[in-house]
Amino acid sequence: MFYNITKRLIDTFGAIVGLIIFAPVFLITIIAIELDSPGPVLADTPKRVGKDGKEFKFFKFRSMIPNAHQLLHTDPRFKKLLEEYKKSSFKLHDDPRITHVGKFIRKHSIDETPQFFNVLRGEMSLVGPRAYYPFELEEQQKKYPQTKELVREVLEVKPGITGPWQVSGRSEINFDKRIEMDAKYARRRSIVYDLIILIKTPMAMITGKGAV
Repeated sequence: MFYNITKRLIDTFGAIVGLIIFAPVFLITIIAIELDSPGPVLADTPKRVGKDGKEFKFFKFRSMIPNAHQLLHTDPRFKKLLEEYKKSSFKLHDDPRITHVGKFIRKHSIDETPQFFNVLRGEMSLVGPRAYYPFELEEQQKKYPQTKELVREVLEVKPGITGPWQVSGRSEINFDKRIEMDAKYARRRSIVYDLIILIKTPMAMITGKGAV
């Protein structure tokens, strides 16, 4: 009970402070996206899976061409790209859909900052497991059947803007390793552990290590 209340207070305070600090970055990013390519400022991605398997709208700056997700799954031009996407744990290191501005904001995790609004809405936490796509969990559990119990543990907590694997190699880690780290977080979670991850996060954003 103490952990949940304290974590929520930290999340709320941290999200408000984050929105204030990143306000100038938001403005610059919005202008850059508008000038770089036509389309909405926020990404039009499918919902993500949150605590207890509840799906929610995930806020993120658009770093790709409009309708990038739908095109990947329906456009014949991206058939090989989709196959590679599934084989590489739903991450692509050379994605032609990414815009010029998108490459920069993805490398430094600026595209993730609108998730402070998800934290305020209670759908996410500052620190937690990755917020996975429903189809991603379904496909990856087929590929890694040994992860089913780990997924169940992960869905017992709110997903986070940052987490253990984001500060430990991030996208360089395959799904089976990511979900294992997320499950360990779900078991070990504590205010002190959250603070350690938060302290490590700025350096991960600056260096862009492992980002795609």
